[in-house]
Amino acid sequence: MTATRPDNEAIFHAAREISDPDRRREYVREACGGDEARTAHVEALLAVADAPDSLLDCPAGQARATIDQAPGTCAGTVIGPYKLLQQIGEGGMGVVWMAEQTQPVQRKVALKVIKPGMDSMQVIARFEAERQALAMMDH
Repeated sequence: MTATRPDNEAIFHAAREISDPDRRREYVREACGGDEARTAHVEALLAVADAPDSLLDCPAGQARATIDQAPGTCAGTVIGPYKLLQQIGEGGMGVVWMAEQTQPVQRKVALKVIKPGMDSMQVIARFEAERQALAMMDH
């Protein structure tokens, strides 16, 4: 009789219950049976699950670091895990860019860069509502 390995979802949920980061990494490596691609996949899922769901969930210092920066917003600029590729729109709150996300997964995304000075709690709340609406769309 052969033992069956747990699937990625089972590993993910079990790992979420482990609060110590070192023990969590050790568990994921063991549960994935040394499969590096599988381990990386589960760790990327965990990183996304552990990330704040909202700008308002971020500690004040983290959120402000992005908002207060006045990056030379041009193609090639790197903001956090995003590399700006091309501008695709502009509105009252900011500029929308096609960007390449590099962490925790690599993909193309639309990234809105809020204009300097638009960092009031009211504007951030509006931005968050817009983000939630877009996340619910199937696009």
